[in-house]
Amino acid sequence: MTPKLSTLDGTPASALAFGAMQFGSRADATASAAMFDASLEAGINHFDTAYVYTDGASETILGQLIRDQRDTLLIATKAGYSGGAGGANMRAQFDISRKRLGLEMVDILYLHRFDPHTDLRDTMEAFAALKSEGAIRYVGLSNFAAWQVVKAAWAGADLGVAVDILQPMYSLVKRQSEVEILPMCADLGIAVAPYSPLGGGLLTGKYADGGTGRLLEDDGYAKRYGPSWMHETSQALARLAQEQGVDPATLAVAWAAAHPSRPTPIISARSLEQLRPSLAALEFEMTPELYDQIEALSQRPAPATDRLEESQ
Repeated sequence: MTPKLSTLDGTPASALAFGAMQFGSRADATASAAMFDASLEAGINHFDTAYVYTDGASETILGQLIRDQRDTLLIATKAGYSGGAGGANMRAQFDISRKRLGLEMVDILYLHRFDPHTDLRDTMEAFAALKSEGAIRYVGLSNFAAWQVVKAAWAGADLGVAVDILQPMYSLVKRQSEVEILPMCADLGIAVAPYSPLGGGLLTGKYADGGTGRLLEDDGYAKRYGPSWMHETSQALARLAQEQGVDPATLAVAWAAAHPSRPTPIISARSLEQLRPSLAALEFEMTPELYDQIEALSQRPAPATDRLEESQ
């Protein structure tokens, strides 16, 4: 079952999405506009932000950029990263997001992360109400385990609302989603828009060359991508990219997009120059042979049953 998301005018969602997480921080208004325009030119119509990104600057800048072409775009934001997943908090944050974006209706609203202290029925009731009011078109979840998604889908079934899209972490060095999340989404008809296909910039090869970025500036990212095997994978990908005559980022994004479940990786950058290799993945031909060659560069996660003798 292949999920189909579209813009207001009926155009299918693009093969890649652009994440505006750095708008208003590492990317000022001018750099943000340049990346937005380049994404449009490359054929991207799916743009992602969140209530908590850059203290609201991300949503505000994105809202200014989309003003003249709203119906041709798929706009997503997120609520509930702070304050919990209760309906009142979700609605309050979403109302602020809409004002920042300058939109009465936002295509996708995600619950930004699972909240173990809130009954998912409360969350799904909030989604159902927003959808019935015409405030959202699609229901999204982010940073959820597979069992949590199924629980949300079960809670929503009685309310007549489904989970339409999931946003997990996924890259060549973060492959846990392959175990249950991607197969689950393919089976249930849930679209997937994974974030960080470049592994926080690790898979660009810039850190091996002495470059700077979030892995050196953010303790959380440093811990997330700290294991030595991840850096070895990055170096191996860089060597393979050199053989192919392309940028490592192009291979990393194209590989993530080529998973059999056909996810929509969310690309991002702090400048147009940094973004171009990821955009190039839209035109890159990923052969089955090259896909397998790249896949072999990193550790495959164990199957959900942990029966290693049955893994392929």
